[in-house]
Amino acid sequence: MKKISVILIGAGDRGSKYVTLMKAMPEKYEVVGVAEPVEGRRNKIRDMHNIPEENCFKCWSEILAKPKFADLAIISTMDDMHYEPALKAIDLGYDLLLEKPAAQTAKECADIAVAARDKGAKVLVCHVLRYAPFFKKVKDLIDEGTIGKIVSINHIEAVGNVHQSHSFVRGNWHSSEETAPMILAKSCHDVDMIQWLVGSKCKSVQSFGSIAHFNAENAPEGAPVSCVDGECPARANCPYDCIKLYYDAKTNLWFRGAATRNVAKGAVPTDEEVMEALRTTDYGLCVYHANNDVVDNQVVNMLFENGVTVNFSMNAFNKGGRYIRIFGTKGELYAFASDKSITVYTFEDKQTTMVPVPEIEESILGGHGGGDQGIVTDMYDYLNGTYTGCSVADIATSAKNHYISFAAEYSRLHNEVVDIDALYGDLGL
Repeated sequence: MKKISVILIGAGDRGSKYVTLMKAMPEKYEVVGVAEPVEGRRNKIRDMHNIPEENCFKCWSEILAKPKFADLAIISTMDDMHYEPALKAIDLGYDLLLEKPAAQTAKECADIAVAARDKGAKVLVCHVLRYAPFFKKVKDLIDEGTIGKIVSINHIEAVGNVHQSHSFVRGNWHSSEETAPMILAKSCHDVDMIQWLVGSKCKSVQSFGSIAHFNAENAPEGAPVSCVDGECPARANCPYDCIKLYYDAKTNLWFRGAATRNVAKGAVPTDEEVMEALRTTDYGLCVYHANNDVVDNQVVNMLFENGVTVNFSMNAFNKGGRYIRIFGTKGELYAFASDKSITVYTFEDKQTTMVPVPEIEESILGGHGGGDQGIVTDMYDYLNGTYTGCSVADIATSAKNHYISFAAEYSRLHNEVVDIDALYGDLGL
């Protein structure tokens, strides 16, 4: 089959992960261009893939100003920089691997899907949970009829209290205006996976959520705005103290690297760089005095056209992980990704069975339980026209699954049950 040539637009954590996986598949992929404003990141990708200097650019507009010179464009910029490069790349004739969320509004997601349809482009959104071996096993058990017809699902995304503080209170995704609301920025993974498991179109949603804890009213008395600005009386027992999380934890290179944004990916931040970042960026803010506006808890009720009902809960107050309980006409399935366990109870024989599952790593550092590897592997077959699996979704399906998240946020803000077609049915899909 044909080797796929690739350009990378955005060489942060996600983009670097995909092309590193591709580097290990030289018979399938060749990375031939990169656009990234941070010089160290750009040079790292250049050197890793032996990219000629003339194919290395600072900005997406520069690389896409050239005539098409690869098969696939990976767009892994920040959330607010997906829409324009996606449309431009599609217009040039590229297929896309597009980081989630595809765009910041329902209309923008629809525009990308319509453009892909009109140009015949193949676009995969990085909803990587549907490519993870663990959740593929859950899907297989459903499709095999192990628990009969699905009646309802309870699914929980346990974000983890420290992950919430790092990414969604202090970090890049703290603002729904700058990036996206929490249900989209974090949980569109889960919403997409739910629709994939149910196998039907979502009809309506209802949602509630709030910032229950990470706000000023919960700040300890006397806590300064910044953890490094004076002595906090609660520091000794605070799980979110930035000195503990970023400065004292010398081996936590993910946290330290994120805080020192000027440090090239792969470089080891010094204590001096970390402390300077804590003094000058949001990573040094007290989590109760940060400028965050995304929720730390949210529930979404969904009704699908095939009658399946779903309750999805995103919550920050836990260790972290994902677990799902699926109720069927012939039995019940419970899957806990962090424990790598799937249990099935069947009504006919009243037996509880532990189902063998693939070895995975499910953590905020761990490649989405094999989902990153899975999407890169499956994409190769998809682009070559030989794909026979069940995970790949075209961009129209992915865009409509984004609608669920947008409708949930609309419901949360307006306190009403939302008919998805009534809200987004005129967007062209």
